[in-house]
Amino acid sequence: MNKNFDIIIIGGGIIGTATGYYLSEKGLKVLLLEKDFLTAGSTGRCITGIRQQFSTPASIKTAMESVNIFKNLDDEFGFDIEWTHSGYMFLAYDKEKVKLFKKNIKIQQKFGLEVNFLTPEECKKIVPLLNIEDLIGGVWCSTDGQANPFLVVKGYSEGITDNGGVILINTEVKKINSNNNKVESVTTSTGDTFHAPVIINTAGPWAKEVGKMAGVQLPVEPERHEALVTEAVKYQKIPMLVDYRPDGGYFVQRVTGQFIGCYTPETLIPGKDTGSSLKFLQEMSRRMSRIVPALENVAILRQWGGSYCMTPDGNPIIGETEIDGFYCSVGMSGHGFMLGPAMGKYLATYITDNTWPFDMDEFIYGRSFGEKEKMA
Repeated sequence: MNKNFDIIIIGGGIIGTATGYYLSEKGLKVLLLEKDFLTAGSTGRCITGIRQQFSTPASIKTAMESVNIFKNLDDEFGFDIEWTHSGYMFLAYDKEKVKLFKKNIKIQQKFGLEVNFLTPEECKKIVPLLNIEDLIGGVWCSTDGQANPFLVVKGYSEGITDNGGVILINTEVKKINSNNNKVESVTTSTGDTFHAPVIINTAGPWAKEVGKMAGVQLPVEPERHEALVTEAVKYQKIPMLVDYRPDGGYFVQRVTGQFIGCYTPETLIPGKDTGSSLKFLQEMSRRMSRIVPALENVAILRQWGGSYCMTPDGNPIIGETEIDGFYCSVGMSGHGFMLGPAMGKYLATYITDNTWPFDMDEFIYGRSFGEKEKMA
């Protein structure tokens, strides 16, 4: 195999495969290296939701572009990725959340997002099985949705190879080789050295370690989360329900009929541990059935752990670093699947044309970090 490429991408999740796909569409020869299997990191452990309800301009516009891409991927890939506009509903149980949600709605509507604040009764019209006890209201966006991360990555990865690129799994990057502050090649666990003038770090929870290989310090840390999925029951079109109470959670009914969900632990747990706990199983079951009581007797099939790759402000980090030719698209902070298609498209265009679609300062590598966004 020829070991010279235009682009080397490290990491085989949604960010890496989407970026590689859009670069390969531009005629560049792409090599994607994954130390395990495609989707082995955060992508294959996510709960499939795709929302546009963020609170900052770049996040909102990027998420809206991702939705525009997602809804056309069936035609682009030639197979069903299980995309549907199933919606997101953020639930408010106190006046402070109402105030925050209404503030965010004003920002979102400026960018053309179809989002509205609803009364409890209006929420129940959309979700008849919803328990509205103690509910003050909810934010509803019908154009938010869901898709199958495994099928999306399948489409992007097949696109890379169809466009002449190469994907190597079970191939870990052990060293990034530079000369005069410019990347030249990578050396892998197989003993091979692959050459390219551009190397992209899309390693998710391992982004910090990959950055260090190039001499770049990335302010990202993995954070442990757990999730579960139930048996399939009659599809009731239940959207992603998001409860931000300290003992809340978020879950959606997949188009397959299964429910999939998780919650953010009150005490955040660093690290990449993918194990599961009985406490999560008990708590998530209680939290889901409190919001939708009809779920009380639905059987849980599986639970698992995974990692968000977090940044200090909850926003991604994208762009070229101080090492010439070394780029990153990391720190998705739990939003990688939903932002992935647009982030991949944006970075591919930046690398080839040196342009961003809009002001990306809140995402750009090397920025100063402010307050974490409120709807992360």
